[in-house]
Amino acid sequence: MTDTRTSPQSADGVAALDRAIAILDAFTIADRSLGLAEIAARTGLYKSTILRLANSLMRGQLLERLEDGRYRIGPATFRLGALYQRSVVAMDILLPIMRDLSERSWESVAFYVRSGDVRTCLYRVESKHPIRYTIREGDVLPLLVGSGGRVLAAFSGEEGEPYETIRKTYSYISIGDRDPQTAGISAPIFGPGRTLLGALTLAGPNTRVDAAFLTRMKRPLLEAAARATRAFGEDASMLDAASLDTDAAD
Repeated sequence: MTDTRTSPQSADGVAALDRAIAILDAFTIADRSLGLAEIAARTGLYKSTILRLANSLMRGQLLERLEDGRYRIGPATFRLGALYQRSVVAMDILLPIMRDLSERSWESVAFYVRSGDVRTCLYRVESKHPIRYTIREGDVLPLLVGSGGRVLAAFSGEEGEPYETIRKTYSYISIGDRDPQTAGISAPIFGPGRTLLGALTLAGPNTRVDAAFLTRMKRPLLEAAARATRAFGEDASMLDAASLDTDAAD
């Protein structure tokens, strides 16, 4: 048999990675497992090459060898698939909603997720104003300051105030909490089983975004959070009720 993927490059280089990918690609939805000869026939690789690369794939839990010597896809592929699904679906759901909220408010909108004792900006839509509150996707901020962090902490079980009130109102207004020059309002977004996915935040410079403005934006923000929560497959009636309560408070 000719190793159709052989190249002059070292086995530690790109060619080896291509061959490892070919082994994983040999599996189809119909395959519970494959034998060495079957993988060789589907990939055009020497059996010795497959055995060597299979050891690396097994160390990474991308491949498993069964007691009968056959191979099946390993558990790490499930984790990677779940990460991909979460990333793509979340982006597809959240960004249109965030753009709508930014268009309505003319301010920046961000989506934060909790990472231990900090929070990370996962997605961001910038304000149309030339002077704006700027946070980049991937930026890491403290958890217990700012409206986004407070909301994440509240729905992660943080005790005391303002967290008890946040859990009742499903929103939090922050003015100069993390940065004396900025202000914002945040609400939680949930997934199936009432799992907290993150916090939706509308923010801007406090010369323009004051308490009155944030109070007016509370209902649109809660409506956006409810829309996202429903899109993720969870009941959003509590967010709907909270948005109606803003009218009663007014």
